[in-house]
Amino acid sequence: MSDKAKEPQRPAAGAGVNPGHFGRGGMAGMGRPVQKAKNFKGTLKRLLAYMKPFQISISFVLIAAILSTVFSIISPKLMGNATTKLFEGSMAKLKGVAGAKIDFDAILHIVLILALLYILSATLTFIQQRIMVSVTQRMVFNLRRDISEKLTRVPLSFFDARSHGDTMSRATNDVDTISSTMQQSLTQLITSIVTLLGIIIMMLTISPLLTLATIVTLPLSIWGTKMIATRSQKYFIGQQRTLGELNGHVEEMYTGHTIVKAFGREKQSVDKFNEINDRLYHSGWRAQFISGLIFPLMSFIGNIGYVLVSVIGGIMVTHNAIKIGDILAFIQYSGQFGMPITQVANIANVIQSTIAAAERIFELLDEQEEVLEEKVAQSVSSVKGHVQFDHVSFSYKADSPLIEDMNIDVKPGQTVAIVGPTGAGKTTIVNLLMRFYELNQGHISIDGVDSREMSRSHLRSLFGMVLQDTWLFNGTIRENIAYGRHGASEADIIEAARAAYADHFIRTLPDGYDTLLNEEASNLSHGQKQLLTIARAILADPPILILDEATSSVDTRTEVSIQRAMNNLMANRTSFVIAHRLSTIREADLILVMNQGTVIEQGTHSQLLEQQGFYADLYNSQFAQKAV
Repeated sequence: MSDKAKEPQRPAAGAGVNPGHFGRGGMAGMGRPVQKAKNFKGTLKRLLAYMKPFQISISFVLIAAILSTVFSIISPKLMGNATTKLFEGSMAKLKGVAGAKIDFDAILHIVLILALLYILSATLTFIQQRIMVSVTQRMVFNLRRDISEKLTRVPLSFFDARSHGDTMSRATNDVDTISSTMQQSLTQLITSIVTLLGIIIMMLTISPLLTLATIVTLPLSIWGTKMIATRSQKYFIGQQRTLGELNGHVEEMYTGHTIVKAFGREKQSVDKFNEINDRLYHSGWRAQFISGLIFPLMSFIGNIGYVLVSVIGGIMVTHNAIKIGDILAFIQYSGQFGMPITQVANIANVIQSTIAAAERIFELLDEQEEVLEEKVAQSVSSVKGHVQFDHVSFSYKADSPLIEDMNIDVKPGQTVAIVGPTGAGKTTIVNLLMRFYELNQGHISIDGVDSREMSRSHLRSLFGMVLQDTWLFNGTIRENIAYGRHGASEADIIEAARAAYADHFIRTLPDGYDTLLNEEASNLSHGQKQLLTIARAILADPPILILDEATSSVDTRTEVSIQRAMNNLMANRTSFVIAHRLSTIREADLILVMNQGTVIEQGTHSQLLEQQGFYADLYNSQFAQKAV
């Protein structure tokens, strides 16, 4: 099961319901679990460093956001003035005041100003969003570039010790979280704060008494929201946990559907799905129901505020303490008062999750890299392939030595087979040859040059590898084979495929060499995939070969054909062959028998059988039954 499937899916930053729907003071989403950063200030400082190259653009965005918000805040006041003009003119006419009339010119003037303010506000909003999208995408581009470059510099031990799903999640999901927050929530945060301050100022200019009546309901809103959030929190956590469990089960059943059907476990699979789905239903229902109480509660508290404003405002109008238009403007302000509070509360949660995502990314960027090669690296020209292990010691963990004082002398052109039980250290030798891991003690030299004195890129260019686990990328068969050598011609590719006995099956495919392999190359059998990787190694034509169970996934007849091709390929080349099927290495020039990190026997096939030791026991265990 992939780690990505297990991970609960989090809504994108900024997504959700319009906060205005919650009434005044509502705080949507407060019951949802929020992922928090361990070092908020430090992570925020590093994230701001990525924004520094765009500070001029961001400054313009902030100015545009403030102006756009200010224009929107002024509008209700102007509308109130227009209402006052209309009301005063109408009342004067009703009272029969001589020459009384409605001042439509003044009202038209106010309407034109309002229209201009709305147009300016909309234009500034469009401009700020356009700039912010550009800034966000460039910043995210830099983040992804740094992550990609980092992954090329970390040692192989990084990938061995960490889940691939978690690394992918940091490089994709966490970066997307930052992108969404930057693009949507940053300007919204500024807008919400300016709106809140602006509304309070405008309400105070209209009536401090009405402002007090509005603010007095705020503690009720906070108390009610906090009470509901506390109760719904545990159900949201349970919902996310169960959702991850359900995703994991679905992925397991989907990827392993053949095995499920083969063992007749469909009913058990469906039953388990129903059981998890039932738990998800109940936790989700409770979480949504309890959090949904925020709507009626905030509506009720908001209506209390409206009643207070209406009653107090009506009394003040009758005493000519306030104008009717100001009352209408104040009601609009009080209705909008809860919106920025809700938005700030939501964005605060989003920012917490975003900083947590940024922290995970920076943890990846801070991982220890391969030791830099400070001195001038040596290179080996006209490689002969003389490989020596000189008193080599190595351990993956400091307190668990694996290889101790290993000495091997491989002559140029020799085929060296490495055999032994699982965990004996066979693959470790490959890791050390390629400098995927550094030695604890000793030296490995190629043609007399210490491998640590070569650059890693030059050292690895001397080797060609065919592993038991095939790796093919999403592309055509031609492109996958050509991966072995840059600039390979069509004739070279076909010749390599023929040498690997892959040409025949490739031509039987509908598109031949243009057949597109999907992400997992599932449109080929495992044996066919192995043939393509062998063709790729043949095309690379390296001085030294490493074959790790290269023919383990093909049938016996194909194995014989491949073995012939391999023998031709390995001629006059130093080759290291790791094998469990001992029938494939009987012709090796030297067989190293390993156990618990130590070479316990070495010699040719016939010599080791004569010794009647560990190798003879391994060989006889595989072929005794056939002999009978």
